[in-house]
Amino acid sequence: MSAVDTRIRLSIVAPCYREELGLAELHRRTSQVAQSLVGDEFELILVNDGSPDGTWAGICALADRDPRVVGVNLSRNHGHQLALTAGLSVARGERILILDADLQDPPELLPQMMELLDQGADVAYGQRTQRAGESLFKRATASIFYRLLRRLSDVPIPQDTGDFRLLTRRVLEVLKGMPESHRFMRGMVSWVGFRQVAVPYQREVRVSGSSGYPLRKMLRLAFDAITGFSTRPLRLASLLGLVFGVLGAIGVAVTISAWAMGVTVPGWASVMVVVLTLGGIQLAVLGIIGEYLGRLYIEVKRRPLFIIEEIRSRH
Repeated sequence: MSAVDTRIRLSIVAPCYREELGLAELHRRTSQVAQSLVGDEFELILVNDGSPDGTWAGICALADRDPRVVGVNLSRNHGHQLALTAGLSVARGERILILDADLQDPPELLPQMMELLDQGADVAYGQRTQRAGESLFKRATASIFYRLLRRLSDVPIPQDTGDFRLLTRRVLEVLKGMPESHRFMRGMVSWVGFRQVAVPYQREVRVSGSSGYPLRKMLRLAFDAITGFSTRPLRLASLLGLVFGVLGAIGVAVTISAWAMGVTVPGWASVMVVVLTLGGIQLAVLGIIGEYLGRLYIEVKRRPLFIIEEIRSRH
């Protein structure tokens, strides 16, 4: 199903996790805006990422009723980024819209995105100007994350963007050829290049349910983003080693000089502080190296990125 189908002008891909209550509204809004642009020449790909609720049953009901709906059921919970990758792997459209199932990113921006691609852009990405319904903590940490990532990344990644974007087919084909397991899709799209244009918008409140991205998953995504697109943490580890090596050499010289002059060098507490500080820095550096080494270990095993248990469609 991954080949291009000339009858499908638009594919809409939405990973779903615990979205049982919001599926009907997602289907209604996406179908309405897509039909106004391309008639019936679109498909809505809903990927069930191992949801424990009735999400898959709801997707099957939509697929049985509407031939434009394609349901993809993963064998287990693989995470948002891999679920999105699974949906993209079966997309057949000339253009592909990536959308979160919670509808915080409005599908009604699709006409504006389509117009930008008509004008020659390869990617039209949503850029948040406001984030309604999110806590101060989440807004603050998101702001810090994007600005830190922008400084560390070897690839310019736009600030305040999610996965909400419209791609041309040639961008998708490049993405499908990128095999890494720890995926940060918005960074991967930026890495591809071509002409990419921002579409500013205000992010809305979730239609139903609660966020599937608790702090633990957000931290994991942040690690994937930084280690996947920057080697600067490793350079920082080397720099720290160099700086403290120089400081240690200076300390040794001072100690030897004082001993030669017959001066006792006191300072047991200060020595312990230095030892503990150096120990903490060494463990932090080992942790940074471990993050990169662990990702290398996963990549070398070359396991499948995801396993599709079933595809539900009327065609």
